[in-house]
Amino acid sequence: MLNLGILAHVDAGKTSLTERLLHAAGVIDEVGSVDAGNTQTDSLDLERRRGITIKSAVVSFPVGDTTVNLIDTPGHPDFIAEVERVLNVLDGAVLVVSAVEGVQAQTRVLMRTLRRLGLPTLIFVNKIDRRGARYDGVLREIAAKLSPGAVAMGAATGLGTPAAAFTPFDGQAAFATSLVDVLAAQEDAVLAAYVADETSLTYPRLRAELVTQTGRALAHPVFFGSAITGTGVPALMAGIEELLPAAQGDPAGPVSGSVFKVERGPAGEKIAYVRMFGGTLRTRDRLSFGDGRAGKVTAIGVFDGGASARRPEVAAGRIARLWGLTDVRIGDTVGHEPTAAEPPTVAGHAPKAVESHFAPPTLETVVVPRRPADRGALLLALTQLAEQDPLIDLRQDDLRQEVSVSLYGEVQKEVIQATLATDFGLDVTFRETTTICVERPSGTGAAAEVIAVPPNPFLATVGLRVEPGPVGSGVRFRLEVELGSLPYAFMRTIEETVHETLRQGLHGWEVVDCVVTLTRSGYYARQSSAHGGFDKSMSSTAGDFRNLVPLVLMDALRQAGTTVYEPLHRFRLELPPEALGPVLPVLAGLGATPRTGPSSVVEGEIPAARVHELEQRLPGLTRGEGVLEYDFYRYEPVRGPIPERPRTDHNPLDRKEYLIHVIRRV
Repeated sequence: MLNLGILAHVDAGKTSLTERLLHAAGVIDEVGSVDAGNTQTDSLDLERRRGITIKSAVVSFPVGDTTVNLIDTPGHPDFIAEVERVLNVLDGAVLVVSAVEGVQAQTRVLMRTLRRLGLPTLIFVNKIDRRGARYDGVLREIAAKLSPGAVAMGAATGLGTPAAAFTPFDGQAAFATSLVDVLAAQEDAVLAAYVADETSLTYPRLRAELVTQTGRALAHPVFFGSAITGTGVPALMAGIEELLPAAQGDPAGPVSGSVFKVERGPAGEKIAYVRMFGGTLRTRDRLSFGDGRAGKVTAIGVFDGGASARRPEVAAGRIARLWGLTDVRIGDTVGHEPTAAEPPTVAGHAPKAVESHFAPPTLETVVVPRRPADRGALLLALTQLAEQDPLIDLRQDDLRQEVSVSLYGEVQKEVIQATLATDFGLDVTFRETTTICVERPSGTGAAAEVIAVPPNPFLATVGLRVEPGPVGSGVRFRLEVELGSLPYAFMRTIEETVHETLRQGLHGWEVVDCVVTLTRSGYYARQSSAHGGFDKSMSSTAGDFRNLVPLVLMDALRQAGTTVYEPLHRFRLELPPEALGPVLPVLAGLGATPRTGPSSVVEGEIPAARVHELEQRLPGLTRGEGVLEYDFYRYEPVRGPIPERPRTDHNPLDRKEYLIHVIRRV
């Protein structure tokens, strides 16, 4: 069993390669076409119309004695969240590169992530039959931009013609020499053996070392071919079987897995896609998942022969579709979660909750129903979409009756709009897209309010201190009070309210990278009035703490002050030499910090809010020859006027307004 991901820049030919692999394995009788909209993995109407993959899809096929679960992922950067979730459940990957366009922006982002994860990866250079296809040039790009451990596994002939072909190397002296060069550069033991006695490095030994280094993600074998004609695909399939490590896991051990996708069935039921890392799960088993949630598995589907088939059980190593887990969410660990002492089970990963590999969305927009009466239905529909995509962050503004969603790019708007229309019958439009900023504390601030001491109207004592934390640390909550000084329910309420309150800082942006410390606490124990039952007016409740924390926390944050940061992208711009002069002033005007390099290459940083404008102006400045690559780099303080984000709460920064809404009095 092997769980394999296919990844690429958009239009490199991932879905076409998936079709060709299924056909070569005998799963389908006819190869589908992206242009014709009849492929196995692109099932959404919008996917068929646009010719792009939007949702990851799973199909299964045999390669020799190995059953491969293949996951076709989106290539467009707007749908990087789909790739994000898949990476955690793979045993290996095939990265597709176009022989014509070569290494592109998204290709580099994906390969950096694959190498950081240590995920074994083969590279397939597609489209060798297209005019402009290259062999040596693409190999040099792969070695320079993707991996110095790239190993060409064969020769391509007839490039740019329908007769283009790929012939695998098989023990030729030149191939053995190139293997020594690459493998010795990645592993000192190979170099030492070559220096001691070069004849000891026989071809079988080099081939075995290639398998080892590929499994450790040090070497990356490169195959050439065409998904349209099928040339090179048999060699790739042989490489998948020989070079990539099979799934591991003990079917007799405790049940353990990870949810990487959630979808809705025809009747609206939740279907969870789970990679099984250990144990055997059976229908009607009660399964725990996430943070203490649980459910009974009512049905199991496994992938077999290109389709999902119902089975009474599923064992370690496989991918399953599970019904019955109504509260399950993407990223949930199901069953047993390994301790730190247990070894990782797949490609260097332990089966824990989804880890973040890519930057969060940096854009947001307000979704507006064309019919005001659809507001309630719109919120419900967007909530269901957010279940399927945890990086779609919903922001509900009850005061203005509006809902905002986070985005990676403009294409996502079209997908959300089409999905709402097709699946929910809702016609929507969007406001102008804006950039998502964050706030970080500038210093340290503290505040406290004491029970029964004016102006505190709540039966609770809360003291909080806010101070900056390390970049990337998020929000950390600490205690300077004794753990037993408050009932656990009150302590948990304070912590939850701190996190909720910090979603909107002094300027309305989420507050990140800070430490919040509970410095003081107090409450009135449960009391009863004479000859009566529980008296709320004499006893503290969780609501007292929930209402008081925002006032205290925002007072402390106001003392600390905050700095607003905007997302900054790192860019690389390849230009014709004559365009360098006109482009540099434009970059400066957009707030970029360009650095020129060799061969008219400009690199630097640019505010995320200005990237779209650069993309629009670039073709005119470079006669269509400029090539722009960019990805998220970091946050930096906003230059110029501080952007304000409208608040969606009762504004604890304005005590009078807040108390009027919370307790109807000041």
